Amino acid sequence: MADIQPFEVRWGEAEVEAVLERVRAYPWPPIPQVPDGWAYGCDGAWLKALCAHWTGAYDWRAAMADLNRFAQFTARVEDYDLHFLHVVGEAGGTRPLIVTHGWPGSPYEFWGAIEKLAFPSRFGGEAADAFDLVIPSLPGFGFSSKPTRPIGQRTTARLFNTLMTEVLGYKSYLAQGGDWGAMVTSWLGRDHGGSAKAIHLNMLGFRPHGGPQGEAEVGWAQRQAGMMDVMGAYFRLQVSKPQSIAWMGAGNPVGQAAWICERFHDWSDLSQKQTLDEAYGKDALLTNVMLYVMTDSFTTGAWYYRGLVEEGGLAFQPGERCETPTAFANFPGEPLYQAPPRSFAERAYNIVRWTDMPRGGHFAAMEEPDLFVEDVRQWARDLGRGS
Repeated sequence: MADIQPFEVRWGEAEVEAVLERVRAYPWPPIPQVPDGWAYGCDGAWLKALCAHWTGAYDWRAAMADLNRFAQFTARVEDYDLHFLHVVGEAGGTRPLIVTHGWPGSPYEFWGAIEKLAFPSRFGGEAADAFDLVIPSLPGFGFSSKPTRPIGQRTTARLFNTLMTEVLGYKSYLAQGGDWGAMVTSWLGRDHGGSAKAIHLNMLGFRPHGGPQGEAEVGWAQRQAGMMDVMGAYFRLQVSKPQSIAWMGAGNPVGQAAWICERFHDWSDLSQKQTLDEAYGKDALLTNVMLYVMTDSFTTGAWYYRGLVEEGGLAFQPGERCETPTAFANFPGEPLYQAPPRSFAERAYNIVRWTDMPRGGHFAAMEEPDLFVEDVRQWARDLGRGS
């Protein structure tokens, strides 16, 4: 069994001050004067306000204390030191759930859901709904070690299955994920179904062989392609030439914040909460950014897209499907990666549950933690509380 080491986030004042000094010294480029400041990328006025908050009001010590609120560890798996939270809740070691983040997110996405999932009776729920939570940092992200070249989601699934079964000793487990976490979770279901008993996704990654069929599916694919033309430049760069953005982002905390926060703006459901600040708050956005800046993981995080290509992409071969029982929570405010018709998804997954949520976008657990928690709870209830 791998050696499990306790872990704490430790940011020194000197290293944080060096970051803040680079923020203060940032040479602001020309900013277009247009009605919608987000139309050309990250809004300049908003970014300047974020940086002023970062250097003047953001309490990084309080953020560090918050990041240390839950028990976390590292363990060696193959060639990687994997960082993970392990919150043993009211389930008492009997109901494990691995939850996986994506880019440009982090385990911090789940901070508003962790206690409700692990200790439901504290929030008026039933102890029988509790999970033991394992929330890892993807390889190359945050406090997990960095690969020497891009790796992808299928490799990550193998590492995470080993973490769950050999390192933590769970014979079987449930798995949840969104964004790249949805792809990792999908591969857990596809390749490791003997251990991953069921999966829950808030983004659908796999594509069935043969592509879209019928009017509804073709229409969805055309809309998806149109949205990629508008919002997908980041994807095409990171999936093909990720080192290009790495050169620009390295040592540039303002550039990293702009690149990351633009995704939060473009992918979140702002129909109910009209601004990014109302949806998340500057402190939460900055804590997520700091998990990239302080760990120098902006580069290897971008590499993760190239890893998708090098491991074979999204589409299955004829006759292939993820047969592990799959639940999907469809958060409708997802502007770019909107859900396909269920018929399309069912040719790639064994869909047993499909929930159309009333609101929420790409970062579901962070945007709408209560909706996220309730759907995960109900999914597990449907499987049986012994799961």
